[in-house]
Amino acid sequence: MMRPLPPAAASAFVPLEALPADGGPVRCEGCDAPERLGFLFDYAYQPIVDIATRQVFAHEALVRGPEGQPAPSVLAQVTESNRYRFDQACRVKAIKGAQALGMQQLLSINFLPNAVYKPEVCIRTTLEAARAAGFPLDHIVFEVTEGERVQDGPWFAQILREYKRCGFKTAIDDFGAGYAGLKLLADFQPDLIKIDMDLVRDIDTRRPRQSIVRALMQVCRDLGIQVIAEGIETPAERDFLADEGVRLMQGYLFARPAFRALAEVDSAAWPSLGR
Repeated sequence: MMRPLPPAAASAFVPLEALPADGGPVRCEGCDAPERLGFLFDYAYQPIVDIATRQVFAHEALVRGPEGQPAPSVLAQVTESNRYRFDQACRVKAIKGAQALGMQQLLSINFLPNAVYKPEVCIRTTLEAARAAGFPLDHIVFEVTEGERVQDGPWFAQILREYKRCGFKTAIDDFGAGYAGLKLLADFQPDLIKIDMDLVRDIDTRRPRQSIVRALMQVCRDLGIQVIAEGIETPAERDFLADEGVRLMQGYLFARPAFRALAEVDSAAWPSLGR
């Protein structure tokens, strides 16, 4: 049974059914206005590939500075006072960018769970942005890092359930590196999890990492969750994970993030036919 929501969250939560059906009055004013944030940012996009079909499965939108500066230069400017506006602006900008680039695959957007005070407003803003861009809702994945400390686990799970109920997909990033671990999967089953790159690194030669990933793969098979291995840098890492049943992968072996563009996958990165 779900524990009561924290006071601030409980007072803010409104069921989706209570929202105006005409798409009208519930808005996040200024969510797409960089001057409200006081700083500019943009996106690079990195592909997530399906090695079984040799096609791009999705593109992850990665925050960059306005001239392509690394993400920390942007995230250092995020404070408690602008965290919510930044989170909302990220969603809108990522969707607009994907539409402008003609993205046909899934779009994976990172979000900050501690910035979600009013799920109904956050969702409505995203719905409006997707509608305006003509971007399908079921092509949007909301990705949250397991390493972000969430003050109330059941509240976090309820946020994700609302997102799924609206038609979005959900993913947990950096799985195995953060605070929640398997308990998070017990509270909520996302569509996807991304195995943390520290578990992936040199997995072809590290038996403890191999055992952990094998066990995690079995849990995900039982729960119907797709697995993405991120941080793939060598053919040996790719091949070991492929042999363990991982078909979705992301990393420099396949493509580096492309600033304001969709990166092309290195044709030499695909595993040999018949593996």
